[in-house]
Amino acid sequence: MSAGYVLAIDQGTTGSTVLIFDHDGQIKGRAYSEFTQHYPKPGWVEHDAEEIWSVTVTVIAGALRAADIRASDLRAIGITNQRETVVLWDRKTGNRSLTPSFGKTGAPRGFATNSRRKGWKKPCAARPAW
Repeated sequence: MSAGYVLAIDQGTTGSTVLIFDHDGQIKGRAYSEFTQHYPKPGWVEHDAEEIWSVTVTVIAGALRAADIRASDLRAIGITNQRETVVLWDRKTGNRSLTPSFGKTGAPRGFATNSRRKGWKKPCAARPAW
């Protein structure tokens, strides 16, 4: 039995990167693909959550082919993202595209400012306390 592999997904602002590492930490396979950027207004970028999912699945398959291994050879999966994108889904239907994902530089700070303008007493913090 082989020692197994680790698959790492880097979900970036403009695309998805997947790396597959062997037991010695050597890269055995890699794949990358961009997804569409939508600019509804200055300073904003929106992404289609369904497209991100589709691109990620495709890139995983590409990295597995490049490493010449099967998914069953994986022992772990790690995921990282840019943390400024929000995806909402419908709890009843599981539909991931209830709203598009979006990100904007300073968006959390902007949300807190706008919530104060609306009279909310406890606006969201710009960053988690932890």
